[in-house]
Amino acid sequence: MFRQDISPRKIVYDTLEFEGPDRIPRQLWWLPWAQQSYPTQFNEIRRRFPDDLIYANGELKEKLHTSGQPYAKGSYTDEWNCTFETPVDGVLGEVREPLIKTWADVEKVRIPRECLSIDIERINTFCRNTKEFVLAGCCPRPFERLQFLRGSENLLLDIATSETDLLKLRDIIHEFYIQEFDLWARTEVDALAFMDDWGMQHSLLISPQSWRELFKPLYRDYISIAHSHGKKVFMHSDGYTLDIIEDLIELGLDAINTQLFCMDIEQLGQRYKGRITFWGELDRQQLLATGSEEQIEQAVKLVHRNLYHNGGLIAQLEFGPGARPENISKAFETWNNFV
Repeated sequence: MFRQDISPRKIVYDTLEFEGPDRIPRQLWWLPWAQQSYPTQFNEIRRRFPDDLIYANGELKEKLHTSGQPYAKGSYTDEWNCTFETPVDGVLGEVREPLIKTWADVEKVRIPRECLSIDIERINTFCRNTKEFVLAGCCPRPFERLQFLRGSENLLLDIATSETDLLKLRDIIHEFYIQEFDLWARTEVDALAFMDDWGMQHSLLISPQSWRELFKPLYRDYISIAHSHGKKVFMHSDGYTLDIIEDLIELGLDAINTQLFCMDIEQLGQRYKGRITFWGELDRQQLLATGSEEQIEQAVKLVHRNLYHNGGLIAQLEFGPGARPENISKAFETWNNFV
């Protein structure tokens, strides 16, 4: 039986520090699609399996300069002036036309300095009044931001040809993220997070050498800022990331959210169990959409058997397009069997 007097915050800290948590902490990521498609089941899942990790709202004093709705069919322009086209309600769209088609277009980029107007006192009050483990409401994503601004094909060519203008733009973006990350690190949140989707199905989008030259130094800065203020630091990256996990451990990353089922889970465990916390996840490409409940149960057991080490494992998964609510429930039910 679980001890009712143990707070979710302590359970997460015990997990990150490999100190034998009372249970496996959990977190559900979801898109509006899930709530729209399965309103009754969605609400029941949220009731039965509340999150142990939650996010603090930025409580901005200045309004973001955006237009449209990010998860509504149609166009949405974000605070950087990037326009996304969304084909259906409930999901986030894609940038069809990059803002920077030629380097003369750099002047069109808008640095969203209103993101620096967070209400620190309100954030701190929120943190003091919850028992959950609180993640910051910012999330630097330098590679993805470059993709949104430049376009994926252009960006990959820029990297391959060592385009000097790309380095200048990267540094402008990074300088802003440094300011934002440092500001959040001075609040009372428990952790900060950053992200970039680096993986395809079975390899990285760029060579590990290029990644180490161009982006590893940026992540070193984010992790250093978080740790210098006594915060844990998390990273999300979709796809195959096996080739850079050792680098992230070297930098001191506390937890990584990645698509485990794009890799050999036994190999992941042999290399990294007990050295970094795996912040989910279950396979959302196939299992959560078409798997049987028995397959879901076996998948959870596979992850636990190979990656749990007196902690080091968070029961995180995503309820997005295609996922079946009964599979989401079965996954959390199975996680609850591990104490």
